[in-house]
Amino acid sequence: MNNIIVYCEKEHGQIADVSLELLTKGRHLATQLGCSLDALLIGSGLNDMEKQLYAHGAHTVYVADDPRLSPYRTLPHAAITIALFREEQPQIALFGATSTGRDLAPRVSSALQSGLTADCTSLEVGENNLLYQIRPAFGGNIVATIINPDHRPQMATVREGVMKKEALPLPVAGKLHVLDPHKYLRDSDFAVSIIERHIEERTIDIKGAPIIVSGGYGVGSKEKFDLLFDLAKVLGAEVGATRAAVDAGFADHARQIGQTGVTVRPKLYIACGISGQIQHTAGMDQSALIISINTDPKAPINHIADYIIEGDLNEVIPKMIRAYKQNTR
Repeated sequence: MNNIIVYCEKEHGQIADVSLELLTKGRHLATQLGCSLDALLIGSGLNDMEKQLYAHGAHTVYVADDPRLSPYRTLPHAAITIALFREEQPQIALFGATSTGRDLAPRVSSALQSGLTADCTSLEVGENNLLYQIRPAFGGNIVATIINPDHRPQMATVREGVMKKEALPLPVAGKLHVLDPHKYLRDSDFAVSIIERHIEERTIDIKGAPIIVSGGYGVGSKEKFDLLFDLAKVLGAEVGATRAAVDAGFADHARQIGQTGVTVRPKLYIACGISGQIQHTAGMDQSALIISINTDPKAPINHIADYIIEGDLNEVIPKMIRAYKQNTR
């Protein structure tokens, strides 16, 4: 059908943010390619959830609703997805780079003998209507553009926060296509049974923070990270960290921003003692305003910063805290 299909995930009774982000990007790709943007939703208790997908641009929503399909299990979700892709023959298929997407997408790709690019940071339409899938490679030292000219669908996973999420002013007058799970599933697809589930709620919501004070290895120690928490408390911000800082034990892994961490788009990003390697900037370079605090005027982070404060963060941050308190009384 030459369409684009986004595999959509359900999270806490709502469509997952990463799925809505992919639909938003999918709208632009579909417009450039002159094709339909569709969504696939598999699970249980999905009544009326298609409305949220129409609001983000889906023209056709394929829904497989069955109590056996929730919570997620690989085999039944893969069986339905593979069968639908064989029937519809989309030219592009997009998945969130979540635990579900990273499990499901390779299985679908292997079954369809289709190429898959993982953890893309950008998706664009290039020459001959090929999907240009852009992602860091070789440990983040280069940015690679990957194309798949020979096999369909062209498949990619994208991490949460990389794309913008924007609803349309008016929802699409979409069409609901209800799939019959019994048509696609066999008893062997339910060989794995879920006996018990334990879900730990996130205590750190760095992705949704409007202001982030982030530190790198240059902060120097876990104790010196307390300065960042002091500034964050004053600003009503969250604290982030680079992989180097996390690996050094300065901050928790849940605070890691970058290629192997979380992608963020805050209104204000204050980078403290961060050199600015691509592994980190890939996860924060879409921030609305970036302030760099660094002793090195040639640090790569300064090339993307809107404002640069050259100096020792141990001196700069206390001054920022005092100035903020004095001017907000």
